[in-house]
Amino acid sequence: MSLFSTLSSIFVGPNQQQKSAKHGPVKPPQKLRDQRTLKHVPVEPIKLGHPSSGARPLSPTPSAPQRDDTSLRESQARAREIIVEAKDEALRLREKAEGEVRQLRQEISEKERSIDQKLSSLDQRLKALDSRDEELQKHRGELEKQEKGLEELKQSLVKKLEQAAGLSREQAKQQILENLEKKLDKEMATLIQTRENVAKEEADEKAKEILVDAMRHGATEYVTEYTVSVVKLPDEEVKGRIIGKDGRNIRAFEQATGVDIDLDDQPGQVRLSSFDPVRREIARITLEQLIKDGRIQPTRIEETVQKVTTELKKIMFEEGKRLCYAVGVYNLPSDLIQVLGRFKYRFSYGQNLIAHTLEETKIGAALAKEVGANVETVKLGCLLHDIGKVVEGEEGSHVEIGVNLLKKYNIPQVIIDCVEQHHEDVHFTSKESILVYIADAISGARPGARYENYEEYVKRLTKLEDIAKSYAQVKEAYAIQAGREVRVILNPEKSNDDDTTVLSHTIKERVEKEMTYPGTVTVTVVREIRASDVAK
Repeated sequence: MSLFSTLSSIFVGPNQQQKSAKHGPVKPPQKLRDQRTLKHVPVEPIKLGHPSSGARPLSPTPSAPQRDDTSLRESQARAREIIVEAKDEALRLREKAEGEVRQLRQEISEKERSIDQKLSSLDQRLKALDSRDEELQKHRGELEKQEKGLEELKQSLVKKLEQAAGLSREQAKQQILENLEKKLDKEMATLIQTRENVAKEEADEKAKEILVDAMRHGATEYVTEYTVSVVKLPDEEVKGRIIGKDGRNIRAFEQATGVDIDLDDQPGQVRLSSFDPVRREIARITLEQLIKDGRIQPTRIEETVQKVTTELKKIMFEEGKRLCYAVGVYNLPSDLIQVLGRFKYRFSYGQNLIAHTLEETKIGAALAKEVGANVETVKLGCLLHDIGKVVEGEEGSHVEIGVNLLKKYNIPQVIIDCVEQHHEDVHFTSKESILVYIADAISGARPGARYENYEEYVKRLTKLEDIAKSYAQVKEAYAIQAGREVRVILNPEKSNDDDTTVLSHTIKERVEKEMTYPGTVTVTVVREIRASDVAK
């Protein structure tokens, strides 16, 4: 295609090519048309003359037909050269193509030979597999015949054995198993006993390790404190200002705070006694501020008590939050957190309730992880188990008060069960409640955890018995259960059945007014009549 394009560019000028591209087929050049019509055009004779005659002199340049012939010959020569070059190029391309074809044919023939070799080897393998399959089929048939013969022989031998032994196959099997069981009974019993002993020893050791580890993780450091607050005085004259004119200051103070003031115990100090730790703390802070201020009068006492009470509520709420965060509990109602903050000022035989609760919760959580119990339930049970001890204005044991309070705030029943059962007042219903009981016992009963002043303890028990014995109908009175109950025995000759109810209520009221005691005190009045005679 390029060859003919080259030839066209030679014979046709560039202007004519552009014209042909715009207007269609290219017409023959004007010179060629002129040559075709040249022989029909008459030629005028050329006049020769002198230049002065006015005639144009003859130009020495060749004529137009001569130039056209020269260009045509050059073009033809160029065309012949191009044709020769094209033929050479075509010959070269043909030789190259023939070489590539020969190479491809050679490669194809080599692949055909390789494929033929592989096919022949596959045929040989197939023949070998066919022959092997035939041999296997033959052997399988022989094995089936032998197996069938062995089965027949086995059946015949079993029949002969059954006839000789007088037992069927199942009966013989059962008899063998029974004999073997009897033979192994003693060995099995010995092995079981050994395993049980080992398991018990390991269980005891493991239990000890768990308890020790739980106590180690739950141990806390704190100083034993008591239920009596002491305020030191700068001098003895302050006692007079505390008492006031006709005792009006001390009466106003005791009425506003609800505590008893003892000014005669030791010189240079004042003892504030009340079982309610919050009231005692309010009284202590109030008295210290009044002594610093110097203005001790009924109006000033009431103002100071109100101010200290407000500040202490904020302190208790922060203490409650701190306790909850320390044990990892974050979803309690704010009212319960406020109640828990009262633990800061509550002591049980010298053991602070915050320290006791924190220690018990750590021990309970460690035990729950070891035995696979619900850790969160045990945490909440340990945190709330003594909440009834700091609730004001409720009657009953701290367990009953705590249960009622938790029900009021819709605490889950499984946690209420832990609180209700931590003193074994109710049978355990879950392993979590058992763990709360164990953790409480470990924290409260470990050496150094609790301590009560012996003299105060004896005074409290003696006071209980004295109150009960002050009535004429009473024969004997005994303070039992560490002062939590007073058992009153009436003289049947000086009393009647109605006195039991009246005396129990009267003694209860006097105990509430005249004594300071932990928890509750049960008053039990017994009147018994005995009649005896001797048969002769």
